[in-house]
Amino acid sequence: MIVVTGASGALGQMVVQGLLDKVPAQQIVAAVRDPAKAAHLAARGVQVRQADYDDPASLDAALAGAEKVLLVSSNAVGQRLPQHLNVIAAARRAGVRLLAYTSILHADRSPLALADEHVATEAAIRDSGLPYSLLRNGWYFENFNTRIAGAAQRGEVAGCAGEGRISAAARADYAAAAVAVLTSDAPLPVYELAGSTSFTLAELAAETARQSGRPAIYRDIPQAEYANVLGSVGVPAPWPQLLADADAGTARGGLFDDGKALEKLIGRPTRNLSQAVEAAQK
Repeated sequence: MIVVTGASGALGQMVVQGLLDKVPAQQIVAAVRDPAKAAHLAARGVQVRQADYDDPASLDAALAGAEKVLLVSSNAVGQRLPQHLNVIAAARRAGVRLLAYTSILHADRSPLALADEHVATEAAIRDSGLPYSLLRNGWYFENFNTRIAGAAQRGEVAGCAGEGRISAAARADYAAAAVAVLTSDAPLPVYELAGSTSFTLAELAAETARQSGRPAIYRDIPQAEYANVLGSVGVPAPWPQLLADADAGTARGGLFDDGKALEKLIGRPTRNLSQAVEAAQK
């Protein structure tokens, strides 16, 4: 039995849908906070179980009988670690044969502040004694949809990433990787997963201009100024500071990887910049 936590989220749903092509539905558990949001999965024969990262008892029930678990990282930045620790403890009590976790690219040396909770979670997983696979995901192309829209509408992409290269891939690419690991007979302990190709924000602006037929440029500004820009357009705390920090980390190589491990794992190239810009404008 394979349990996917956070299975009503964008990534989790894609993983469950991918598993349905490989595994009988009755062997898949979608662990979700609100089962009503996973009714479409239940309709396909998937077991839907209520699970809250903050409720250890619910996690024990959700992981009962599990052989493999995918811990999709929480989106509650700043509260992730205790939530993840609850899942790890439940996985130990269940005696799972594999605990996979969606981490961040090069977590052990990442310059991004967002990596801190991932690093602590990885350490807890290693200390658990459970067999594990760390899926160190790079940036999702979907993270750039707002910037692509802004470039098309206002002719500008702002940021503080300098000439840093970004090896992004689509959420569907990372979901396919998780499916491959969960259905593997011998998964690796660590996967550094990133796009087959890379780009700078200047190249993103240029590609948006090419497809939209309107001029667009990348404007590089100081980190504090970019954080203020994000706050001024309604991005809620703490995201302006975290996203600006991610851009600054990009300038230091934090989102670049050319090992093509993701492409090799899923057996095809990942989404490229042209495809991502096209998808974002549909």
